Amino acid sequence: MNARMSNPAMIIPDAMPALMALARSVEKGGVPKRTLDLVHLRVSLINGCSVCLDMHAQGARTSGETDARLFTVGAWRDSPHFTDAERAALALSEAVTRLSDRSDPVPDAVWEEAAHHYDERGLSALVLSIAMVNVWNRLNVATRQVAGEWAAST
Repeated sequence: MNARMSNPAMIIPDAMPALMALARSVEKGGVPKRTLDLVHLRVSLINGCSVCLDMHAQGARTSGETDARLFTVGAWRDSPHFTDAERAALALSEAVTRLSDRSDPVPDAVWEEAAHHYDERGLSALVLSIAMVNVWNRLNVATRQVAGEWAAST
């Protein structure tokens, strides 16, 4: 497999620093890194982004994430491995990623459950993080970036 082109964030001046600055900001939002890792994996599974799945799974493992949780994040509703707060974040991730799948893209019940576990700052971090991983997924999938090549460029 070959990429169609270099990642657009690497080509457009100031794009990568802006995306990295956003990522650093989101990390200061009060949501546990472990939860953000799960969110990134779930969104990337939905979008079929092999680059992000590879990168975030490896990063999560390095941070101490268990194989059981990594292997079952795609079926989180039926897995006993996630906390209620993580489940709320994953449900919000799915809703925000699949905006066109239903007439009420982010139902009140999904939002309210997330708001039960996260304050406004945490919700902001979650929504920004979900949006950010969707951006990366779209950049990588559209240009057919190759999983694993990101590690060679760091």
